[in-house]
Amino acid sequence: MPNKEGAIGFHPVDKERIKESLNRLWEIYLQIGETATAISCSRCPYKNVSDCCTAHFKCRNQARKRDSKQLPLCTGSDDLNYRNAWEV
Repeated sequence: MPNKEGAIGFHPVDKERIKESLNRLWEIYLQIGETATAISCSRCPYKNVSDCCTAHFKCRNQARKRDSKQLPLCTGSDDLNYRNAWEV
């Protein structure tokens, strides 16, 4: 049966708890962003977990597989700065 607020199982909102939870979530996102920024300076951002290139443009570090339907392999080193790899 609905209560006086019109909701079944209504519980008051703990604004302080929500604020703390959002602050914790924000800190997690900040750490994820910092890690992604650091990794992007030394690892190709288009290289997936299978070492395949997901870029939709040509890169000198791409090595095509025999089956052209598959993604090309990323042959670049993770110890390099990749920003100059995408030459026009």
